[in-house]
Amino acid sequence: MGKTGMFAPRHNDKTWWQRLIGLNWFIVLLVCGLASVGVAMLYSVSGGTYEPYAAAHIQRFALSFAVMIVIATTDIRVWMSLSYPAWFFGLILLVVVEFIGHTGMGGQRWLDLGFMRLQPSELMKVAVVMAMARYFHGIDFNKVKSLKSLIIPVFLVALPILLVLRQPDLGTSLMILAGGIVVIFLAGVPRWLFIVGAVLALVATPIAWSALKDYQKSRVITFMNPESDPYGAGYQIIQSKIAIGSGGMSGKGFLQGTQSHLKFLPEMRTDFIFTAQVEEFGLVGGAVLLALYMLVFSYGVLIGVGCRNHYGRLLASGLGFTLFLYTLINVGMVMGLMPVVGVPLPLVSYGGSAMLTYMIAVGLILCVATNRHMTIAPKGASLFGFKR
Repeated sequence: MGKTGMFAPRHNDKTWWQRLIGLNWFIVLLVCGLASVGVAMLYSVSGGTYEPYAAAHIQRFALSFAVMIVIATTDIRVWMSLSYPAWFFGLILLVVVEFIGHTGMGGQRWLDLGFMRLQPSELMKVAVVMAMARYFHGIDFNKVKSLKSLIIPVFLVALPILLVLRQPDLGTSLMILAGGIVVIFLAGVPRWLFIVGAVLALVATPIAWSALKDYQKSRVITFMNPESDPYGAGYQIIQSKIAIGSGGMSGKGFLQGTQSHLKFLPEMRTDFIFTAQVEEFGLVGGAVLLALYMLVFSYGVLIGVGCRNHYGRLLASGLGFTLFLYTLINVGMVMGLMPVVGVPLPLVSYGGSAMLTYMIAVGLILCVATNRHMTIAPKGASLFGFKR
């Protein structure tokens, strides 16, 4: 009896329309559901009006949705061929930000495109995973165990991190680092290297601490003891905990969140929107939202596990873990379990760059799912250098 379900062999010579029909529409509906939660919460924290945040959120989702569909229905070899160019393009954008980037919220992180402000560091989260997957796909598995094989991956991760840290954006740089480490781990690098890396990271901690900005140090200190500065750096964590606790099991009801509507909750349309959601819909509402996220990034990891080509395996798994980290860090920081590092809640927080990045990642995972039975030669980045 042959395999069934998502791992079943399928014919890969499909038209664009057949690829579109064959998409996992359940995942697409989950993504739409997450964005709908974002619209509802932005409507609520705006005082019961679509303007300006909820309306803009809908427009950005519509644009990002089209991008996701195009990516998902494109041959995976195209994205494999574009993996290195995507990394270079992202790097160029980060350099451009260094000179003419828009400054706001304590950092120079955006490019003003007129119709939107693009944050290239967000796109770099996906570009790094693509480039790393492309690199490890092209080398022999036995060579992965050598230190020499890690020179290029370290370069692919370290260079964008250095540029992002200059903006400064500690949260995004940590996300890029985490995504790179996940792909290196999945590629089969010996585990003792991770142990050595962890020890070196601990040794370098004093140096890293001295390199942090004053407000970043304040966030870490506040994370350890928010009550030490209740009206300063600890204010947002304390207010977030109050809002989450006041929501109880079922919440205060839609549009009834007092902490958010009375403006006690800071940054409630971006970093702390999960707090507003739990205040109004309670523990049950928060758990349902997290379950939706869990289904999406679990799908990415499962697709990666079942993919026949190494590029798709690393790409889907790496992006699945990246989406998981997005949610984990945001929820952890609003609950006071992690320092506040400015990571938005995917598809729910207000922000076009983060939404576009998330939808590109989901589109690539859906693309891997469509092409999961295709075998690609190690040097088969070219459209003509592959076999099935």
